[in-house]
Amino acid sequence: MFYVKEKISDAMEVAVEINDENVFCTCPSCGCEVNVDLSEIFSNGEADLYGTNVYCSECSKKVREEKGYEYK
Repeated sequence: MFYVKEKISDAMEVAVEINDENVFCTCPSCGCEVNVDLSEIFSNGEADLYGTNVYCSECSKKVREEKGYEYK
C-alpha cells in the first residue's frame, strides 16, 4: 500500500492510502480538478510526478486539435 502523510501539527499527522479514486491534479489550462489514475499515467514507464501534467477532457481535446491529432 502506498500512502501520503502530512504533519498537521506537533500532535497530529494524517496518512491517506493512495488509490485510483483519490488522486487528483489541477488542469494546467483551465484549473479544474481532474481525477488521475496513476497506473494509467505511468504505464509507459517514462512519466514522473514533477514533469507530468494532466489536462481535463475539454482542454485535452483542444490541445490535441491544435496539434492536428484526431480526437477519439
